[in-house]
Amino acid sequence: MSGRICFIGGRSAKPLVLTLVLVLLSAGIGGWLSAAGEPVAELKAAVAMLSSGRTQAGVAALRSLAPRMPQIADYLAFLRASANFNAGDFTETIQALDPVFRQTPVSPLQGRAAILGAQAYQKDGNPRAALELLRRYSRSLAQPEGELEIARSLEAANDLPAAVASYQNIYARNPASKESSEAQEALTRLQAQLADRYPAISPALQLARALKLLDGGDANRARRELTALAPQLTGTEREIALVKIGTAGYMARDASIARYLESLSVTTPDADAERLYYLFLSARRASNRSAMQDQLGELSRRYPTSKLRLDALQQMAAPYLVDNQSDDYEPLYRACYQSFSKETKAASCHWKVAWAHYLHRKSDAADLLREQLRMFPDSDDAPAALYYLARLAQEAGENATAGTYYRFIAREYPNRYYAIPSRTRFAETPQPADPNATAFLQSIPFTARNRVREFQPNANSRVRLERARLLAAADLDDWWPVELRYAADREDQPHVMAMELARQENRRGNFDQALRYVKHYVPDYLSIPFESAPPEFWRLAFPLPYRAEMERQARENGLDPLFVAALVRQESEFNPKAVSTSNARGLAQIMPATGLDLSRRLKLKPYTTARLFQPQISLRLGTYYLKTIADRFNGRWEAVLAAYNAGPSRVSTWSTWAEFREPSEFIETVPFAQTRDYVQIILRNADIYHRVYPTPVLPIARVNHDTGDVPGVTTRSTGAR
Repeated sequence: MSGRICFIGGRSAKPLVLTLVLVLLSAGIGGWLSAAGEPVAELKAAVAMLSSGRTQAGVAALRSLAPRMPQIADYLAFLRASANFNAGDFTETIQALDPVFRQTPVSPLQGRAAILGAQAYQKDGNPRAALELLRRYSRSLAQPEGELEIARSLEAANDLPAAVASYQNIYARNPASKESSEAQEALTRLQAQLADRYPAISPALQLARALKLLDGGDANRARRELTALAPQLTGTEREIALVKIGTAGYMARDASIARYLESLSVTTPDADAERLYYLFLSARRASNRSAMQDQLGELSRRYPTSKLRLDALQQMAAPYLVDNQSDDYEPLYRACYQSFSKETKAASCHWKVAWAHYLHRKSDAADLLREQLRMFPDSDDAPAALYYLARLAQEAGENATAGTYYRFIAREYPNRYYAIPSRTRFAETPQPADPNATAFLQSIPFTARNRVREFQPNANSRVRLERARLLAAADLDDWWPVELRYAADREDQPHVMAMELARQENRRGNFDQALRYVKHYVPDYLSIPFESAPPEFWRLAFPLPYRAEMERQARENGLDPLFVAALVRQESEFNPKAVSTSNARGLAQIMPATGLDLSRRLKLKPYTTARLFQPQISLRLGTYYLKTIADRFNGRWEAVLAAYNAGPSRVSTWSTWAEFREPSEFIETVPFAQTRDYVQIILRNADIYHRVYPTPVLPIARVNHDTGDVPGVTTRSTGAR
């Protein structure tokens, strides 16, 4: 536990305390602080006593604090109980936990306290009381830890068959956990003790374990267990195990697994569909399109409604999409959405067909765009479908229709990519709403969303915030997130808790964790109207750490620092130690080889891969690299971002696929979903950054969605248009 937020008592600290009080009062946390300064300092001292082994003094200090810090009486009680338990005083442990169970609102420590109390009861020779306590608070127990404690209590109470059943359940249902390993040791012990009275684990439970291992990515271990288990199984379970052996082999990259799957004969439809699907994937891995078509044909003939066929259709179409062969991918995507119209995944299939027809100016493009909205109103492509309907209307001179759609996009998707060009286009079409377009929009079953939030903490949230801030002030960094996460998970203002979590993490320099809290607990934050949330919420969702260095490096390369921030937010979430799955590193996610090349060009010596983790170096290399790509693509920022993500050579190829009339058309045509999303997200980020921080050092640079230009960003080659 480290000291980062300091509340100090005594005369010499009065100016500092006064400053902190004023700052925190301005954040709205009330007058409790002035009275809390001294107890908080004593709490820090008590925790330090416990950490240094002065248990008796620490427990006494905690006991004296309880009446003066009733807001966190449960935390004080749990700390006391833990210290008593470690000291071997189990009776006192149980008694000390009582405030945890009586806490209002409910304490996040309730489940932990039940486990600690159960352990104390067991040590005290009372396993039945341990079981009673665990069962009383069963809903609060973390799993599989709680189930393991129940199993131990059952064993201590000499209810061995029930203990075995509990241990077996842990072993099978949580195979990757440390509790599973402990359960396995206990089962070995009990098997020796019970001998022929030992109830063997059922094959069904063993199968569940193997499938859990497979789902968790432990293919080799799953394959071994399935191979040993299959002879013990019959019927459907046996066929599932046999096919899953093939699945595990494929996941383990065993080149011979196709022969195994070809020779396998199963009659259960789901098992046989999976067998054919993994034969299809094996052919795909071998780049054998003919064999892929054969397996897809067989899968389609035998099991046309299997969701594995849906996946196979998409994977069969993908290489044709990447090669821009619309005649080959269209029939596959059509089969996808026609056969699986109720599946979420089918929405992207329909969109690819609709987009190809729009891009190639086919006469049925508008019909397909409208069909996209009718069939998949809540898909991620709905804003795009609306936008291009508006563009078609605008090109036809139907400005009222176009304006109706643009206005709808800006209102319903206020912080999404297509809201940016829609706001611009709406200004070009200031017409009254078109009744026909309005009627069409009203006919689409869009899911109603609660876009506006109440950011003023309610009574319960105020209690949670006060408790968390006291814990944070005492440097109890293991505990304040527990309080806030508990409230965010279970109570009615998760966005308020997310803001406090983000504040606390930002104060500690954990910018990526702060951002992830906002994304996790306010998953629809982009649907919140910008003006309806407090400015601080948007600053937490779109932070600007390393601002001075970012502005300096951006200025040196003629870039808008907020555009750089938008990129870094997507690349690393402002984590300077970030490492991607492809080994890109640092704030700007530079590959080691690219870092070496850029360092040579910039004459940065000495270069080591470790330097990519230094914010200054990462930002210098990243902004320079961004400028060089911008020069190559004449400042076409949609192409620049795509090249930053997928490589310049691919972007050069994609740029030849059509005569793009605006940047969004190029972006939608990018065949890699990850890259397409990446470009849209960064452009969206940049737009929001400019709204959150309206006065950057350099002139505001916004992408012109007609031309792709970014005014104020001087990265174009001389003579560029």
